[in-house]
Amino acid sequence: MASRLDVDKGVVMTPTESDVRLDIGVLRVRQAGDPQGYPVVYFHGTPGSRLDLSFGDDMAMDQHVRLVSFDRPGYGGSTPAPFSLSSLAHDTQVIADSAGLGGFATLGQSGGGPFALAAATVGGGRVTRVGVASGAGPFELVPGALDSLDEIDREARTHLPSDPERAARGFGAGFEKLEHLLRDGDDRAVTAAFESRMSQRDRTLMDDAVIGPSLIASMREGLRKGVQGGAWDNVAWVGAWDIDLGQVRCPVLLWYGEEDLFAPPAHGEWLKQNLENAHLVRRDSEGHFGLVDHLAEVLAALAEPFA
Repeated sequence: MASRLDVDKGVVMTPTESDVRLDIGVLRVRQAGDPQGYPVVYFHGTPGSRLDLSFGDDMAMDQHVRLVSFDRPGYGGSTPAPFSLSSLAHDTQVIADSAGLGGFATLGQSGGGPFALAAATVGGGRVTRVGVASGAGPFELVPGALDSLDEIDREARTHLPSDPERAARGFGAGFEKLEHLLRDGDDRAVTAAFESRMSQRDRTLMDDAVIGPSLIASMREGLRKGVQGGAWDNVAWVGAWDIDLGQVRCPVLLWYGEEDLFAPPAHGEWLKQNLENAHLVRRDSEGHFGLVDHLAEVLAALAEPFA
């Protein structure tokens, strides 16, 4: 059990990890930041893991946020299994119960964004605020989104909704090259694999001696069991969303970079227009990893109403 350290001295609590048991197996959960702070449940990117924001443990402490992260099925320490937006929404409630949370905010980066929203569609208002950073919108509805898919993902999508298992195998093939690069341990090759779609600011962050290795380590952990997690992520939000966004009644904060080629601002614009209570921030000269630059203010915005 980690002890709480002195917040005023800026000392970070020792992160804790545990497994939450579900019918499908277990989900690996990580907690960091201020154990007495306001809870923010984080949904990692695609691919990623519960370690995505480990570089920011001290920021969570400084913002008096209790940061709860977990690996979706098939990622990192979690049992591989099919999942959807709605199933993850219900799993999030179980994780919150196991952590002794009452109300909580959610935060999703990239492919985690749809799951952060999904969590707010269940639980009777338990989710108090949603944050989406560079998050995917519904690919079937966001203008131009389907055109951005590569050949592998386009073929995989043809099997939806009739055969999600086959679609998952197809989407999984798109992660295999990255999985091999991560297994080989060549961080430069991993960065190069994303080069064509990174903004100049993204490249600078990936070249940073702390941030770059941290993000790559999170992806390496995420794919250490294989590509199933990423495959089912794509099934969940490239295909039709199995949630009703009309059930998201809490405030939603959206952050997008103008130079993001992974999740262009069109995704944020669609979400703003189709959510009841959403606020969109578009940042000039930023790409997909804006959350890295703005994590402290994002956490403050999610926890501020309850401080």
